[in-house]
Amino acid sequence: MGGLLRKYAALPVQVRASVWFLVCAFLQKGISFITTPIFTRLLTEAEYGQYNVFVSWHSILSVFVGLCLYYGMFVQGLVKFEGDRARFVSAMQGLSLTLTTAWTIIFFLFRAFWVRLFSLPETQLLAMLCMIWTGAVFGYWSMQQRMELRYRLLVAVTLTVSFTKPALGIFLVLHAEDKVTARILGAAAVELCAYSWMFFRHMKQGRTFFDRRYWRHALIFCIPLIPHYLAGSVLSGADRIMISRMVSDSAAGIYSLAYSISQIMTMFNTALMQTIEPWLYRTIKSGAWERFAGVAYPAMALIAAVNLALIAFAPEIVAIFAPPPYYDAIWVIPPVAMSVFFMFAYSFFASFEFYYEKTLFIAAATVVGAALNIALNYLCIPVWGYYAAGYTTLICYVIYALAHYLFMTFICQRERPGVWPYPPGVPLAISGVFLAAGFVFLALYRHMAARYAVAFLLCLAVWVKRAAIVAYIKSIVAMRKS
Repeated sequence: MGGLLRKYAALPVQVRASVWFLVCAFLQKGISFITTPIFTRLLTEAEYGQYNVFVSWHSILSVFVGLCLYYGMFVQGLVKFEGDRARFVSAMQGLSLTLTTAWTIIFFLFRAFWVRLFSLPETQLLAMLCMIWTGAVFGYWSMQQRMELRYRLLVAVTLTVSFTKPALGIFLVLHAEDKVTARILGAAAVELCAYSWMFFRHMKQGRTFFDRRYWRHALIFCIPLIPHYLAGSVLSGADRIMISRMVSDSAAGIYSLAYSISQIMTMFNTALMQTIEPWLYRTIKSGAWERFAGVAYPAMALIAAVNLALIAFAPEIVAIFAPPPYYDAIWVIPPVAMSVFFMFAYSFFASFEFYYEKTLFIAAATVVGAALNIALNYLCIPVWGYYAAGYTTLICYVIYALAHYLFMTFICQRERPGVWPYPPGVPLAISGVFLAAGFVFLALYRHMAARYAVAFLLCLAVWVKRAAIVAYIKSIVAMRKS
């Protein structure tokens, strides 16, 4: 043990920080994954569907209320305004509080209208506004911790919230008549207690609530991105809302379980991307674009493998995570899990659009994907039921990733003609093999022995060819450097 601790202490701070950032990302998603079997048994399918409809509305409304300031703009700003970082961060906190306060006033002035529009109780809508603000506060603070490689306090906060939120939620659900509202209020209370101090800390450090330069930069950057972020939220959440209204809350609950299990794989996306994203922006800035392939291709292959494992064992996973009324969820998991891969792949392409502030490109790709998703859901759900929503999601994310790749190519050829950060051959090969294997497993869901045999053969093939796979990746990197 002492030897391991000494080796850990000898690691560069960048490596130690990356490890702990991965741990934090896994904790945030992993605890939710672990507690899913509890909530699916405490809530009926209809209640579980109602809760997930709230989550979908939260994702959509946070775009209008908070403008998603702590997304790509904030990372870019931390790099761009590095010499005045404390003032920039505190100004962003001030802007987020101002926006949330303004929307809260609007809510109280027309609350009957909002309640009818969203079909959510007033208490849930107020809790949502609170969570939008606390989410922004934590987003600013956590990203700054990552940029500055400060991981100890981030780990402590993440551990506390990750365990307290579901624990309080379970307690309140067990003792409340309105179980959905109880779970939402529990989450809001934990976030308010755990995150609000970060706002005051940033205010003390930066001593700036309003800064015309930084507010103007943020608004000019983010307002054109509203269609992008809104469409992204619609792309990920509209299906549950539409299923709830076009089929039933119970159908939305079953679909939400499949979506939630599949989306747990986004913890790998988040863990990797939150570690890689600052490096991506620094590498774009430095011009060392030949380094991208050595990071992107292994990462894409890893995410593909993780999601393929989920698809292979989806029937068993659903049986663990929910009682029999939810079992039809297995047929939705494969297409949604495939979508997760394309959600991850697009991030490598979109980084160029964010860095060069091509907000119209970003918005165009996302709006097209979201509009197509709504149209396909509207046409297909009445015919094939809620199962269709999984496949419309997959189709839209494939188009989404492809659009961002094309826009990235256009930007790169304007900035550095002849330089290709990601030649299309390898991403297409990884995607093609992943999709084909995923549909093979789907076809074998009723044939357990054959499905397990295919899974074993795939694992064996990867093990046997591991040296060739590593050598191939290294050869690509070497070729890109030459």
